Amino acid sequence: MKTDSNPALEPQAKPRPALSMTDAIAVIVGIVIGAGIFRTPSMVAANTESGTMFLVAWIVGGVISLIGALCYAELTTTFPNTGGDYHFLTRAFGKRLAFLFAWSRMSVIQTGSIALLSFIVGDYLSQMYSIGDFSSVIYAGMVVVVLTGINIVGITFGAGTQKLLTILEVLGILSIVVAGFFFAPAQVVPSVTAGETPTTSLGLAMVFVLLTFGGWNEAAYISAELKSGKRGMVKVLILSIFIITTVYLLICFAYLKVLGLTQMAQSDAVAGDLMRATFGESGMYLIGILVAIAALTSANATIFTGARTNYALGRDFAVFSMLGKWNSKTSSPVNAFMVQGAISLALIGLGFLTRNGFETIVEYTAPVFWFFLLMVGIALFVLRRKEPERERPFRVPWYPVLPLVFCLTSAYLLYSSVVYTGLGALVGIGVLFAGVLLLLALPAIDKIRQAKKV
Repeated sequence: MKTDSNPALEPQAKPRPALSMTDAIAVIVGIVIGAGIFRTPSMVAANTESGTMFLVAWIVGGVISLIGALCYAELTTTFPNTGGDYHFLTRAFGKRLAFLFAWSRMSVIQTGSIALLSFIVGDYLSQMYSIGDFSSVIYAGMVVVVLTGINIVGITFGAGTQKLLTILEVLGILSIVVAGFFFAPAQVVPSVTAGETPTTSLGLAMVFVLLTFGGWNEAAYISAELKSGKRGMVKVLILSIFIITTVYLLICFAYLKVLGLTQMAQSDAVAGDLMRATFGESGMYLIGILVAIAALTSANATIFTGARTNYALGRDFAVFSMLGKWNSKTSSPVNAFMVQGAISLALIGLGFLTRNGFETIVEYTAPVFWFFLLMVGIALFVLRRKEPERERPFRVPWYPVLPLVFCLTSAYLLYSSVVYTGLGALVGIGVLFAGVLLLLALPAIDKIRQAKKV
């Protein structure tokens, strides 16, 4: 497909290795350990029959995430590029599918995640200090504007902010773990009430577990900016998954110890209930601050990586050429950040209009996200066949079994994200279809651009 690449873009500055391993781990851990761990454990508890199964579900989630990380380790070390998934899809399937991915990431996946996390911050801040009827939306919009501005200032400032937020987030979560293990009285709550046969679904529980683990694949977008090079990325991915799984197991065990499985399943704010049992009502205020920090951490990391795909889109398609400009002074794609921020603000507006912002944006992003994650898994098989002579510093062990497990898991979650969601999923799929129409119109747009140049 002819994309009318713009030669004027070629001499511009390009991404350079500027991130340490600590920076990269902070980005990944910051994205994954977000507000989900304060919401989804109750849903997992409601779909597991015992405390043991509850904990095993989280261990399995860590194992599946590790398998996915190993697949990404091969792709990122073999094809390191700021475009991440976009670059892998381009090499495997060509620019048509890669265009649809970049379009979806810009309009659905990444911007939807930013809006979702901003809503979480807005909801908690408005409970602690209301500034009017629309305080949640105002706070959410401020999150997008401020964090986008921080990342525009430069990679050093953005990465430094990410490390600080991640440290605060992990310390806050560990404080919940300490409270649960050493301060709160353990409650003996039966997993199943006598005479009752609860309806459980381990498969549905895994949907929520893997949703909470989501985000580790963002490492692909910083592979070209890692100082330690290709081998360093393997360590970054494995260490990140290990840290995330350990933290999740600790906090889930604390929930189980204090609340028990039944009370957890009935809780709408499981972390808040744990802190209330430990410190009274003041504990709820503390958890509000912690959730806000967790969401800010994930939002900042998501903004940081999301603009990298928009930059790659601008480099390859002339119609989006304004996105493909890299600012050498700040070492960041400024235009890509600004467009991403504008779309995120628009989605915050959409969530406000539906009066159900968080749930609407979750439904909006999920099917599109899992579809393209499945395609990346398939791309590993395709690239093994298309480029067998390419040097691969790291190869997925037990190939093709582990990549196949990754693909089957992604396919199941794609199915679940359509079956278990509502109108928001249809809107997200509709936006993806709009990208298909735009793709078909690109040749005509290119002709008009060429005519104007003449």
